[in-house]
Amino acid sequence: MKRSILLTLTLLLGPAHALALDAARQRQAPPSVFNRRQQLPQQPPRRQPAATPQENADDDVVRITSNLVQFDAVVVDKRGRQVTDLAPDEFEVTLAGERQELTNFSYVTATATTATAAAAPAPRRSADKTAPPLPPARLRAGDVRRTVALVVDDLNSSFESLVDVRRALRKFVDEQMQPRDLVAVVRTSAGMGALQQFTSDKQLLHKAIDRVRWYPRGSVGVGSFAPIQIDPQALLDKQSPTAVDRETGQAVPGSERRESAAGRMEQLDDFRSEKTFSVGTLGALSFIIRGMEQLPGRKSVLMFSEGFEFVSLDGKLPYVDSGVLEELRRLTALANHAAVVIYTVDARGLPVLGLTAEDNTASLSTNEITGMLSRRGNFYAGTQVPLTFLAEETGGFAVRERNDLSGGVERVLEDQSGYYLIGFRPPQKTFEREAGRPRFHELSVKVRRPGLRVRTRAGFFGVPDEETARPVARTRIEQLYGALSSPVAAGDIDLRLTSLFSADPQKGSFVSSLMHIDMRRFEFEEEADGWQKAVIDLVALTVGDGGQVVDQVNRTETVRARGETLRRVVEDGLVYIMAVPVKKAGAYQLRVAVRDAATERLGSASQFIEVPDLKKNRLALSGLVMEGSGYSAETANASVAAASAGGGRLDTADPMSSAAVRRFRPGALVDYHFNVYNAKSAQGAARPQLRTQMRLFRDGRMVFAGKVTPLDPERQPQESGATRVQVSSRFRLGTDLTPGEYVLQVLVTDALADEKHASVAAWTDFEIVR
Repeated sequence: MKRSILLTLTLLLGPAHALALDAARQRQAPPSVFNRRQQLPQQPPRRQPAATPQENADDDVVRITSNLVQFDAVVVDKRGRQVTDLAPDEFEVTLAGERQELTNFSYVTATATTATAAAAPAPRRSADKTAPPLPPARLRAGDVRRTVALVVDDLNSSFESLVDVRRALRKFVDEQMQPRDLVAVVRTSAGMGALQQFTSDKQLLHKAIDRVRWYPRGSVGVGSFAPIQIDPQALLDKQSPTAVDRETGQAVPGSERRESAAGRMEQLDDFRSEKTFSVGTLGALSFIIRGMEQLPGRKSVLMFSEGFEFVSLDGKLPYVDSGVLEELRRLTALANHAAVVIYTVDARGLPVLGLTAEDNTASLSTNEITGMLSRRGNFYAGTQVPLTFLAEETGGFAVRERNDLSGGVERVLEDQSGYYLIGFRPPQKTFEREAGRPRFHELSVKVRRPGLRVRTRAGFFGVPDEETARPVARTRIEQLYGALSSPVAAGDIDLRLTSLFSADPQKGSFVSSLMHIDMRRFEFEEEADGWQKAVIDLVALTVGDGGQVVDQVNRTETVRARGETLRRVVEDGLVYIMAVPVKKAGAYQLRVAVRDAATERLGSASQFIEVPDLKKNRLALSGLVMEGSGYSAETANASVAAASAGGGRLDTADPMSSAAVRRFRPGALVDYHFNVYNAKSAQGAARPQLRTQMRLFRDGRMVFAGKVTPLDPERQPQESGATRVQVSSRFRLGTDLTPGEYVLQVLVTDALADEKHASVAAWTDFEIVR
């Protein structure tokens, strides 16, 4: 049975004869040089409300209140292994030199439990190589165990180092990331939008890793150290080291000293010019940490960098850039307040500091070569200072002089596997101010058991959380954008998002989003004649690969219903359909948030989608639409057309077969639809030579594979130049399939295309329920 199918072929919505919708569109649019008594930022970060309204406050790692100071600590033995069996009386905690009596003590395991790990899908290497990516878990705040920002300092990293960094990042995502981890990959050259990058979606993280490249305008070139080269002018100066008066032709007394001083000043100016990159790196870190403050789980930043030289070790006295030093102090204070531990990895590994094949030492004396190599070593040591400081002041450690970067990451993850949560009642004077400013209190933790080391934060400022707590957002837009920016599912309203790529002759490429809204948590207001009303606030963002917002929708929809339709709306929910034009191919996130205007309850969801470049004339597929058999394609087309014309459409849905929900019972008949673009044709032939196969997966393993069948439909030309083939098919789910989450994958092969681009796949997830 053939159908006329448009972009989604999906929104086959049930009758809404008694449903009236009013759209009111709103456009809201070196340690000796550091002083641990850092100054708190003038505007201290404020603790934002959690993504879910009710969250156990005891889960906070760092808490500073008038009645409790709570902090985390890691204890390791001589081999760096964690020690987990210590008792409270084995700890000695002092605050500003005064010993404190412990009132809270526990050991917290931050990694997945054995049962959870056993239930998690096997690593991708052991699964089918052609299997679709596993759908990400829909995490809520209480589900997250670790929140990790993988920060690549491309402003201060060489071309050679970033090759190893990308390899370590991929290994982390493929093998070391746990099911309940929230992770982001952020570059310091594009740190804005960091909060939007946190996800549990491995496919999205791999796309972010692919964007990690050498930054040509950064502070480091192809290699970590500039090779020794002979400056022709320096060679001339060497041959005639004394300045000569132009009129008398006599040597100028003291000119050698002046030339030497000028050279040192030029070197100092070059050193100061590096401040631009160090400030850029610290600024990006500051933005990331501020965004992480409101996120759940044990929070850490793992930064890959070659460091930056703000401490110059050349000369008799070291030179310290006081501006960068102050920024480092502020950043560590911010991280400690936000309960973020910083770990740093020197991306250079174990570098060669001696002569290399690239060094040109011709015409240089032994002393000159020794001096240049000494400066190289001093530069290397100086760039490690800020990396060590950032880590040690926040309770982390620095990984350096290790070529196995993945092994360094593994050390960090072992360190994150658990920690002691220690608390004490602070003295009243802790919160007294000095010259109107809060005081910094040094924290010291020791253990009595011999051979053990404790790693914790340097201290804290005497500012209780209740002074810095941000009041609960009251305005409509604050609440919506707060839920929208959260990388975890927020609020009480269950919201499911399905986004599909497609292309149209007039509109070009675009993404259609189907949002299923659970209406059971909405409050309806009674009106005349049995009608009841609910007001839905909705905001949707399309976020580009760098975290920038490329499109947004801000609307208020009023739903009025009564009788049987009201019952269906409450029990089955609603589907909101929206089409967003996409001008540029690439990876995108779709983020949506809804709000009940009456109760201010919130819901949010997000999804990753990749838009192919059809102009390359390569085989491509649209999004895969999956729905229960028996819907009307004409109704779907009308709904899609209305959504495209008006920017959105709200309607009822069948939760057991709607394409927006995709829940089916065993034995159900299921239809799926998709479009094929850029299919090749033989010379003089009107039809392409395509083959297709349908497969089902669960937990990354194939549970069913259909037969490879030929596709022989009529081709439909597109005005954009890409040809489109519309495909519909039907299958029956097995009656013996176990309830749970599944993935439907469709493979399409073009016999006439080149081997590299002959096969493409599309997939969507669905659920089998009893």
